[in-house]
Amino acid sequence: MRTILAVSVLILPLAPALASAQEAVDAGGVQISSDPYTNTDSQHATQVEPDIESSGSTLVATFQSGRFFDGGSSNIGWSTSQDGGVTWADGFIPNLTINGDPPGPLGRASDPSVAYDAKHDHWIIAVLGLQGTTGVGVGTSVSMDGGLTFSQPHAVAYKPSGFYDKSWIGCDNFPESPFYGNCYVTWDDANLGDRLLMSTSTDGGITWGPKISPQGNPSGLGGQPLARPDGIVGVPASDGGSLFIFGSLNGGQSWTPTKPIASLITHSVAGGLRTSTYLPSTGVDGAGKFYVVWPDCRFRVGCSSNDIVMSTSTNGTTWTSPVRIPIDPPNSTVDHFIPGLGVDPTTSGGSARLALTYYYYPNANCSFATCQLDVGFIASSDGGATWSASQQVAGPMLLSDIADTNQGRMVGDYTSTSFAGPNAVSVFSLATAKMGQTFHQATYSATFPVTEAEAYTRPVVKDPILTFDGEPIVRTYPFLEP
Repeated sequence: MRTILAVSVLILPLAPALASAQEAVDAGGVQISSDPYTNTDSQHATQVEPDIESSGSTLVATFQSGRFFDGGSSNIGWSTSQDGGVTWADGFIPNLTINGDPPGPLGRASDPSVAYDAKHDHWIIAVLGLQGTTGVGVGTSVSMDGGLTFSQPHAVAYKPSGFYDKSWIGCDNFPESPFYGNCYVTWDDANLGDRLLMSTSTDGGITWGPKISPQGNPSGLGGQPLARPDGIVGVPASDGGSLFIFGSLNGGQSWTPTKPIASLITHSVAGGLRTSTYLPSTGVDGAGKFYVVWPDCRFRVGCSSNDIVMSTSTNGTTWTSPVRIPIDPPNSTVDHFIPGLGVDPTTSGGSARLALTYYYYPNANCSFATCQLDVGFIASSDGGATWSASQQVAGPMLLSDIADTNQGRMVGDYTSTSFAGPNAVSVFSLATAKMGQTFHQATYSATFPVTEAEAYTRPVVKDPILTFDGEPIVRTYPFLEP
C-alpha cells in the first residue's frame, strides 16, 4: 500500500478558463492514485472509470488501472480518505488478476463500484472479472478496517460460458429499514440478450445469494441499486433507447417487472470519445426520493449537443418530465456527458443537497484533433429547484492523451460524486500530456463546499409505520406489485 499525502483545495466560484490540464489540477484537484503496472499488453500509465462512496468523513474511491484496448484493466485500485478528502491512502485489490500482488486467477478486471454497509461497517468494492475480453464473474472485495485494506474477492456469480457486464453495488443503510444491512449487486449477461441479474448479501458482502432476474427477464445494463428508508429497493437501468426501473419489496428475494422512466434522446459525442450516453447516474435522498440524471439533447435546437437532464420520483411509478440542469444556456455550443450524481442522504425534498460532476466539450462541433475535454461541477441545495454556477474543475485534455479502446478514447463509462459532511467530493480520470508513448492519466479528487441545507432527520417511529414528509408510507407501490 502506498500513501499519498495531499491537501485537497476547495474550488472557488467559476473562474476563467484554465490554459492546461496541469493548471486545472493545481487550481483544485489532487491526484489520489496512479497506475503502477508494467505488463506490456495494456496501456500505461492509465486509470479510468472511478466511483466514490462516503460515510461521515471517510471516502473510498475505486477505479480501473492499466486499461486494455479491447476491454478491462490490469487490476482494480482503491483510494481512501478518512479526513474528508484531505489525505488519501491507496492500493490495489489482491488475488484478483494475474498482475495483482499477490496475483489472482483472472486476466483482467473492470467495472468497479463501491458501497458502504453501515450495519456491518464494511466497505465493499464490486468488480467484474474477465478472462481475455469476456466477463466471467462478479465478485466483491471487502474492507473491515475503514477502507485501509481490502480482501481477496468473494464470489457473487461465476459463469465461464457467460458474458457478464456492468456490475454495480448498493447497500441499505437506513436503520429503520426492515432490510438494514442488505447489499445488492446487479449486472447483465450479454450472452442472454443483456438479461439483468441481481444478488443479495446479508453479511457485509462476504457471501451472496442466488442470481435472480426481475420478473419478465428484462434486458438492459447500467443498473444502480438504490435502497429507501422503508426497505424498498429501486434499480434504474437502461436498454439503450430508454430508462426504466425495477425493484424489490422483500429484501431481494424477488424483483418486480420494469416500469418506464424516460426515453433517451442523445447527441453523438464528437471525436470518437467513448461516452455511453445511454447510462444513467442515480441517487436517493433521506426520504427515499429517487434521482436519475443522464445526457440528453431534447432541449437543444437540432439536437446539436447534450445537456445533463434529471427526472425524479417519490414512488418509482410516477416520474417527473426530464428537466435540464442549467449548466450553461441551451443555445451554447457546449456538449455535456458522463455525469456522476451525488445525493446527500442526510437531506431530503426541498432541502436535498445534490452535486454533479460531468465531462464536457466547450465546442460540440470538434474533431479528434481539436476536441478539448474538460471536467465540470455544479450543485444544488434545494433538491434541484435551483443550481449554483457551474465550475471548470480540470482540463482541457487532448483525446490523444487518454486511453484508447475499441470503442473510442476513454476516461470512463461513468464518473462519481459523494458527500462528506458539508462538502461534495468528486473523483475523475484526468490526463496530462503523454511522455512519448507513455500516458499520464490518473485518478484525481476535488472537494467543493455546498451551501448547507437543512438536515433531514428521519422520524422515530414504531415499525411498520414510516413517514415521508409527515405522511404515512405504505410499503406497496404500483411499480413493485407482482
